[in-house]
Amino acid sequence: MPNHHGAWAMLLLPLVVGAIRGDLGLAHAWLLLAWLLAYLAYWATSVWLRSRLRARYRPPVVAYAAAAAAVGGPLLLAEPDLVRWGVVYAPLLAASLAFSARRAERALVNDVLTVAAAALMAVVAYGLGRPDDGAWLPGAGLAPGWMLAAACFAYFVGTALYVKTMIRNRGSRAMFAASVVYHVAVAAVFAWWLPWVGGFLALMAVRACLVPRHWPSARPSAIGVGEVVASVVLAVVLTVAPL
Repeated sequence: MPNHHGAWAMLLLPLVVGAIRGDLGLAHAWLLLAWLLAYLAYWATSVWLRSRLRARYRPPVVAYAAAAAAVGGPLLLAEPDLVRWGVVYAPLLAASLAFSARRAERALVNDVLTVAAAALMAVVAYGLGRPDDGAWLPGAGLAPGWMLAAACFAYFVGTALYVKTMIRNRGSRAMFAASVVYHVAVAAVFAWWLPWVGGFLALMAVRACLVPRHWPSARPSAIGVGEVVASVVLAVVLTVAPL
């Protein structure tokens, strides 16, 4: 079972805000459950690959994959067009698992891949249950879904950089500089595009500048709790802000 607080926030936030801002219905509950089980199957597979395919790590892969299929199957029967998103998710999944097989799952590129997969669920959830928008990918023709996804992507990529400055790359000037530049840049873009989100990201930029310098020895658990709190704030912003 994954024990990273930030991972659960990343998984839940885009889908939940997409569902709330979209046409919330029972299908979203099925989507949420299938998504969480699919993530657990992905996580178990990544652990299995990192172990060099040791037999002891295979049962969770089979169990979670079967559970995800059992829940996702009825959803796909009810919303068959959702299967088209497999064209997008299959390459993301394959690339991320390739990093796991090389035991490089904590590489920044892999972080970006997993963030992209999670953020896109805002588009999927926003479009679920709505009339056909004319796009080949369900929901892809609806601008608000992409706005939600972009905000989630911008925040969680920044989170990946920030956490690296606090843990794995603590003390690295290059990583700190990259984190600060990124946070300031996305805050500026969203201040022009979606001001409420821009204000939130500006606060995250301040955090990225100050915390690694003044509290570099913060415990990982404290960093994780901070991410959960920030994610809740962003969820509120994305729920009430005009799009």
